[in-house]
Amino acid sequence: MTSSVLVVDDQALVRGAFTVLVNSAEDLVVVGEAADGAEAVRIAGERRPDVVLMDVRMSEMDGIEATRRIVSAAGGETTRVLILTTFDLDEYVYEALRAGASGFLLKDTPPADLLAAIRIIAAGEGLLAPSVTRTLIEEFARRQPPEARDCPVLDALTPREREVLVLVGRGRSNSEIAGELHMSVATAKTHVSRLLAKLGSRDRAQLVVVAYESGLMSVHGAGEPAQ
Repeated sequence: MTSSVLVVDDQALVRGAFTVLVNSAEDLVVVGEAADGAEAVRIAGERRPDVVLMDVRMSEMDGIEATRRIVSAAGGETTRVLILTTFDLDEYVYEALRAGASGFLLKDTPPADLLAAIRIIAAGEGLLAPSVTRTLIEEFARRQPPEARDCPVLDALTPREREVLVLVGRGRSNSEIAGELHMSVATAKTHVSRLLAKLGSRDRAQLVVVAYESGLMSVHGAGEPAQ
């Protein structure tokens, strides 16, 4: 099955390089290019790509606002956004995730890894580069109030599902969750699927948002569950 991709970057050479790379894969095809966020929103609405490779800093409309509009538009639930950042400490990463981005990678990511990331995002999984995950956790911890807030949506979760959500918030993979909680990978995957359904989240990246913004994760030593 072929996944369609929209390439968004304000530098023509960068767009061209990404387009050539994506089209070199037999299972991926570029269905459009955009030089700014406004153009990206328009093309995404017309062509409904599976994945948008989104730059952040652009004129007219930046990647954060473009991401927000793309994922919230009618039919946008089928399109996922992969943010490409220049620096792992990009101050825009936090807001882009809250806007609905499904993943983040650095622009200097090896070509093979970028293609693999597109496939992961297209399959409905969230993807956070380890360095970006650490940055996000630090930012969530900095912004979160000292006391965990009451979050009714968490009441629907079982104790085990809360444990799994905490580990997702720490950036753990299904296999790592399985190892830490002494369960099979299939069981870990089932728990994550149930979390996505119960919390109305698009993917794992959005579960990280819920884990921190609900107050489930403690601000003291980011990544520890709140008591």
